[in-house]
This record gives sequence, C-alpha cells and structure tokens, in this order.
Amino acid sequence: MRDTIRFIKAGQVVELTNVGPTETVLDYLRLRRQETGTKEGCGEGDCGACTIALGRLVNGKLIYQPVNSCIQLLGMIDGAELVTVEDLAQDKRLHPVQKAMVDLHGSQCGFCTPGFIMTLFTLYHAEGQEKSRKTVTEWLAGNLCRCTGYRPIIDAALEACFDAADDAFTWRSNETREQLKTLADSRDIFLGNSASFFASPSSLDGLAALYGQHPDATLVAGATDVGLWITKHLRNLPKVIWLGRIEGLDRVEETEAGVLIGATATFDATEAAMTRISPDLGELWKRIGSKQVRASGTVGGNIANGSPIGDSPPALIALGASVELQSADSERTLPLEDYFIDYGKQDRLPGEFVTGMFVPRPSANQAYRCYKISKRFDQDISSVMAAFRFTVVDGRIIEARIAYGGMAGTPKRAAGAEAALKGALLEDASTWGAAFDALSSDFTPMTDMRASADYRMETARALLAKALMETDGTAAENLRVLKKREADHDRAA
Repeated sequence: MRDTIRFIKAGQVVELTNVGPTETVLDYLRLRRQETGTKEGCGEGDCGACTIALGRLVNGKLIYQPVNSCIQLLGMIDGAELVTVEDLAQDKRLHPVQKAMVDLHGSQCGFCTPGFIMTLFTLYHAEGQEKSRKTVTEWLAGNLCRCTGYRPIIDAALEACFDAADDAFTWRSNETREQLKTLADSRDIFLGNSASFFASPSSLDGLAALYGQHPDATLVAGATDVGLWITKHLRNLPKVIWLGRIEGLDRVEETEAGVLIGATATFDATEAAMTRISPDLGELWKRIGSKQVRASGTVGGNIANGSPIGDSPPALIALGASVELQSADSERTLPLEDYFIDYGKQDRLPGEFVTGMFVPRPSANQAYRCYKISKRFDQDISSVMAAFRFTVVDGRIIEARIAYGGMAGTPKRAAGAEAALKGALLEDASTWGAAFDALSSDFTPMTDMRASADYRMETARALLAKALMETDGTAAENLRVLKKREADHDRAA
C-alpha cells in the first residue's frame, strides 16, 4: 500500500502525503503552490476559468485533456502530468497558443484567458482534428468569455492549433512517457486514517474489501457531480474512494450484440462506440457537459448517482441496457430501469457498487431516436430528455421502448404510451393518439426553474411525434394529421 500521491509538474515528480479527501487541484495550485494563473470562477465546472491539462498514457500514447480543476480532487491526478498556464512559456518565449492569443487580441479582461489557453493547449496537442470553426467552438464549449471576445479567440485557435505540435512538451514527450510509466504501479493508495481518508484501490477485490469496511464512504469516478457536493453543497465527505486506478474498470468493449462499458469509462472514451450504436446517441454524448466534463465524467457515475435529469439513463434505458453491480460477496445484473427506485434512491445495497453496463445495439427492424431539450444547446441541464426504440414489422409497431428524463423523480419508462403504440401504423398518425394521451397517465411532471409542468408534457408529446415521423420518413401527411389533432384538442380545452 502507498501513502502518497505522485504526479509530474514542470518536468519534476511531485510526491504528497498530506492530501485531504476533498482537497481540489485548484486549491492546491492557488493556496499551496501560490500559482494563481489558474482562476477560480463558477466553482462548479461550467465556466472553464480553472481549466488545467492532465497528461496520461492511453494505449502507450501521451494524451493531454482539459480538466476543471475546481471540481477535480487532488488525489485524482495521481499518475498524471499536471500542466498549468505557468508551465507553457519556455525561456521567456510564449507558447504558440499564447502568442496567437496576444497577436490576434484574444485576451480581453484576462480573467478567463488562462482557461481558454489551457483548453487550446490540449487542442494543439490533439491529433487528427479538422481545421474548422466548428472544431474550435466544440472544443471551447466549456469556456466562457465575459467580455464577448470569442471571435479573436477562435481566430487564435485557427492560427495556432492545427499544425504539428512543436513545443517543449513535444520535445520532452519521450522523457514524460518514461516518467509516467515509472509512476504507474499496482499498489493501493490510502492517505489518512479510518475516520477520514482518501483512498484509491487498484483492483476490484481491493475496492470491494475497502467499501465493505466503509459503506459510508463516497465513491468517486470523475467527480463532475461529487465535486459540486463539495464546492456548492458544502458537504462534509470525510471518506473518499477514487475508482480511477482500478484495472479494467475503464473498459469499452464492442461486440456484435452491443457495447460493454466499465464504470470508470468516460464520456469522451465511449463517444465513438456510442456513435456506432446510433448517430443520435453520438450527438447526445457531444452535448453532455463540455470537453472538460466529458474528459473526466463517467457513464457509470451518471448512472450510479441516479439523477432524474441525467442525460444518459433515458437514452440507455430505451435501448434495453443492463447494469452490473458487485460487492465483497456477490455480483448481479439487472435492467437499468429497475436500478432507479425513487428520487435519490437506487437499488444498491450497503457495500455494493456499479462495475459497468451493457448497451445493446438496435436490430435491423428497430429504429432508435433520442433528443435533449435544454435552454442552452451546450453545457446545460436537460429540461426534458427523451429516447425511443420502435420495433417495426411491415410498417406496424410491434414493440416500443420509451424513456424520459426530467419528467419524474427518476429516469422512467412510459409504460402506458408503450402499450398504446403496440399495433400502431407508422404511416397513419391517427393511430398514434392514444400514446400521446397515455403520457398524461405515465407522468406528472413538476415545475421548476428549467421548465413548467405544462411545457414538459407538451414537449414529451412533441418528441414522441418527432420520433415517430422520423422513423416513418414520410412526415408531411402525418404532420397535417397531428396539427389537426392539436387544433381539435385546443378547441376542446
């Protein structure tokens, strides 16, 4: 067992023993190291002012990814290279990204500038990116400029980020890879005592044993949710177990039947596999948080915490996904929709944890659609999340799986609407009406700051209609029928 965390900073190995369970990377940089280039903005991973880069070995390649340091726990950077804005300039010469930002007037007040530069640093080192404004804006979706200086920032990115990387990090990449290999080990990490600790097991057996002894501990994968418990809810989390070092728990295995996803596989790591299941699913994955959030946040964490407004659960429930759970003395698998019991309550016993899930591929006669409705396109919480899988034979629906988020205390299937669609004809919208009406029995949505109950119900119906029309592919006549039905409904009301 190891009682330190180790990482690389400015080419040197840093080893720390006094790491609190909820100490963040941001606080370590600003308070301990007095490196204040990394700014504290929103404190919840939305604005990007605190962005740093983490370098890790992925299949032997050194990959840099942007991370929100305000919600990244310090212990979670064990085994990585930590890069901040202070590290970029060499011998008083600006990094190419910094120089482009200066030359093209990308820096306005300067508060957000270090975060932009660090995100663009990771784009500078990313391979195979298409040189386009779209690429840049997708990469920067998690960075906010309060001075509306986006145009020159994007110009700077287009100027600097799409040629072969040629900076100090490239020149010493072989040395960095060797350092990272040296830091990698299979020892469990435990810092603290039985009452308060940060721990990181290296195996499932080690996790099961530790969590069995401390079922009150908080399990952390990417901390994109738990980080807010610390910074916004001000929760006291004396025992933290980080899952990021468990061998094999980050697996993404594609088969003909579907995709096996380990509990610590990130949204970024699973995006390509999800896109191959369905283009709709790939588009949804791109809208789950920002680049920083997707680089850290895990699909397993999105499932395990059971949020009623989580984006991935409805999308995966409609596909018939299952979830795997394990404890010190048992393993079991259950349908994903059965995992969610009530608001904030999941079917997880003391000492039991999520190890992964299986996501089936739609068969040849199944159509899949999913949609996210939110006030902002990027980096926003869903008002309504909807997903649909229709099994169709000779133009008739013989089975429907419909799941919504934001409509109830848990992600939930629309059982009444599913039953009402059985036997409906895709080409005849007059056979769909019972399913729209059934949604009122399936859900009693709430009104909150994101949407009213009436808006949510109307949106749920509209998304069902959209999915049916897209599946049929002959929308014009069906749209006329649906508009007439809506007009008749309004007159009756």
